[in-house]
This record gives sequence, C-alpha cells and structure tokens, in this order.
Amino acid sequence: MLNFSHNPVLLNECTEGLDIKPDGIYIDGTIGGGGHGAAIAEKLDTNGLLIGIDRDEAAISAAKIRLQKFHNTKLIKSNHDNIRQVLEDLKIEAADGFLLDLGVSSHQLDSKDRGFSYRWDAPLDMRMDTCENITAYDIINGYSEGELVKILFEYGEERYAKKIVKKIIAARPVKTTLQLVSIIESALPYTPPAYGHPAMRTFQAIRIVVNKELILLGKTIKNMVELLKPKGRICIISFHSLEDRIVKTSFKKMADPCECPKSMPYCVCGKQPEIKIISRKPIRPGADETAENPRSKSAKLRIAEKLSN
Repeated sequence: MLNFSHNPVLLNECTEGLDIKPDGIYIDGTIGGGGHGAAIAEKLDTNGLLIGIDRDEAAISAAKIRLQKFHNTKLIKSNHDNIRQVLEDLKIEAADGFLLDLGVSSHQLDSKDRGFSYRWDAPLDMRMDTCENITAYDIINGYSEGELVKILFEYGEERYAKKIVKKIIAARPVKTTLQLVSIIESALPYTPPAYGHPAMRTFQAIRIVVNKELILLGKTIKNMVELLKPKGRICIISFHSLEDRIVKTSFKKMADPCECPKSMPYCVCGKQPEIKIISRKPIRPGADETAENPRSKSAKLRIAEKLSN
C-alpha cells in the first residue's frame, strides 16, 4: 500500500480555504492516499480531529500508513454520501470543515488490474469500492443501445456516442479495457489532439455510472453544509464540467435561496442564505503545479462558508 500514488491537488489552496482551527473537527470525504488529510492533520492540536472517509479499501490502507504519525485522526471505509450516518455513529453533531476531492485518484488510474485506465489491458471493472456488484463489464454488455447512448452523451459529453455504441453492441461481449478502446477508436473519425484520447469520454461516462458519482452529489453537498458549524468551510475539487456544475449550482442555491419573482421589490418567501461563497470563480492550479502533475490541469476548487444565522 506504500505505492498508493496520490498527488494532492491544490493542496495549499485547500488548507488555506478551510481556514483550519487547531482544535477543530475536519472531514476529508475522499481521503485517497492521505495527502490532503496529512496537511490538515499537521495544523491540528491534540484537541483537533481529522476524519478520513473513502470507499476504496486500498485508499484507507494507504492513508493509515500516511497518517500513522498523527494521533488525531480516524479513518472510516464508507462513502461521503453517507456523511450523516458517519458523524452520527461517531456522536459528532457538527464539523468545522469538509473537503471533497472528487473523481478518480492517480492510484486507481495507475492500478493496471482495476480497469480505470485506457492505457493498459485489464478486465472491465472500474469499481472504486470493489465490494459493489455492478462493474463496467455489466454496463457495457448488459445495457440497451439507448441506455448506453444516453450514458455516453450525458456523462461523457461524447459527441460520437451513437457511433461508439453501435460498434460496442456489434462486438459484444466486450471483456477488456483495450478491447473497448479499439472499438471506440474504430468508431471515431480523426480527432485533433485537443479532443484528448479517443476513449477518455467513454471511460469517464462508464466510471461515473459504475460508481454513482453524480447521483447524490448535490444532496451530499447540502448535507455537509447543514452539518457545518457557523463559519465552518467546505472545499470541493472537481475535475470535469458535470461535477463542477453540480457544485456551482448547489452553492449558488444555498447562497441565494430566494424564490420570489424578480419583479418583487423585496423578498417575501422568507428563505435565508445558508452560506457565503468564498471563491466567486473556481480556483485553478498554477503553471508549476500542472507541469509537475499534469492530471491537475482540469481541477477546479470552490469554497463556501456557513453563515451564522
């Protein structure tokens, strides 16, 4: 587990954005290899607490090693969607900060046997939690043509979804990642380098469905804000437009919940803002970080603070 590869993206921006109190309670909902978590734990005293959550057993094992020098940490194998239950089990009513680093980790991409990457041949798996039943194989080979087209178009924003799916249907059963890559490449016309790897969007779409990455994200953000102490912060890093759109929309709705018609001279619905948005525009990695870690290039960090009312 020492080889768990995890380059914490926007590390300084996250720790600064959380405005960490030494005696506070902070939850890293995607602990990964423990990079962000270690930076948070460094700023806590003996009264502080870092709770690290991840659904990937390999991540929990790696974070345990990374964080072993700290005595103010707890690691829990779960999904951040279950945050209310996690805190209830720990008898914690509210936290001083939440961090979510969404998407797939470098370790998961680089683990050749887990099927996340289009660079190596592996069984079509893509499960972050290997205890789950549904794999990429089940989706690629079991879903209807219409369902697959919808998945690739909505979750991968793949303009050639129909062509790719027709090739997939004709080639079933599709068993490995490189077999799927070959099918995708055969379905696409020449695409410029700026479009990225031909399989990138399809793999993203299938992975999102396998791991239910977007289904409960909005509700999770809402739950975390409700579980924040006044002036507590929430920091969320997203890596593609679908995630970022949900984060942006959720923050905006909680910062300005008024439902009164624009023609009304003042608010009569009585809905009060829950947060103030700290980062009006998403925070992006600088040139030095993207040069050192190219996978950080698409990262966007958004930060909000719980109001005291």
